[in-house]
Amino acid sequence: MRNALVDQLRQLAREDARIFLLTADLGWSVVESFAGEFPDRFLNVGVAEQNMAGIATGLAMLGYRPFIYSIANFAALRCFEQIRNGPVLHRLPVCVVGIGGGYAYGAAGPSHHALEDLAALRALPGMRVVAPADPAQTRTVVSAVLRQEDPVYLRVGKGGNAAVPGLDGRFAWNEPAIIREGTDILFLATGAMALESLAAAELLAARGLSASVGVMAHLPAEPTPELVDILRGHRAVLTAEEGTLTGGLSSLAGQAIAREGLACRLLCAGVTGRLAGPVGSRNHMLQRQGLDAASLAAMAAARLNQAPAARAA
Repeated sequence: MRNALVDQLRQLAREDARIFLLTADLGWSVVESFAGEFPDRFLNVGVAEQNMAGIATGLAMLGYRPFIYSIANFAALRCFEQIRNGPVLHRLPVCVVGIGGGYAYGAAGPSHHALEDLAALRALPGMRVVAPADPAQTRTVVSAVLRQEDPVYLRVGKGGNAAVPGLDGRFAWNEPAIIREGTDILFLATGAMALESLAAAELLAARGLSASVGVMAHLPAEPTPELVDILRGHRAVLTAEEGTLTGGLSSLAGQAIAREGLACRLLCAGVTGRLAGPVGSRNHMLQRQGLDAASLAAMAAARLNQAPAARAA
């Protein structure tokens, strides 16, 4: 995803002289193509992420469209105050790019696991929070970011992210993209959890259960009519997010269900428990947290087997 992001930025920058890319001494082997083509619109600030956020705020005030690039927990959490008091307070179109959210950095441990980023940035008024599911959707999101004027937090994968079948790069603000139709339950995923959710739906199909899968890349501050309509059409939803449950996708779905009085049962799959503990690869961490496809399918099946039968018409 990070390669798709930089490549899309480079293509757009050929026609949009406002695009400016900043990095905090990170992304080598990824950002060089942009830096080589646009040396006057690229800046490596060194290991100084908070200063980078301040510089981006100044550039936005001058009319540029800055993208600041760092590991997700550094970009979102280390720079939280600077983002809050800069782009958010002054309503400036700075895009904060967080690389490798969730457990993408695996064995690097809790210091590199960005688990609170989506929830923390979603709490900031006027901040758009987006976690695309694959490289093609990342390209679409980058273009969409440049067509609006709000600050954005964009969480993208570290690398090696496979295409999500059925998504085809689709993205719209506020609206889930349905990539599989089903009748028994909806898997609603954000970011890289889309692939695990699709695989879980396949496992359910082998048990005779039918699952829809939706990709909610944009996590708005409040439930949207588009989200409510999709939830209204399902008797159960399982939200899947590679991050803390508090304040993220599950909170958004819960708000929608509670406010609208929907008859949709909510199940939540996300990161719980302490940050400390054994670490390993991303796949290992997903299994430990019950976020792999088999665990998602088991959670959904258990809920559906307990649910009362639908009334006859």
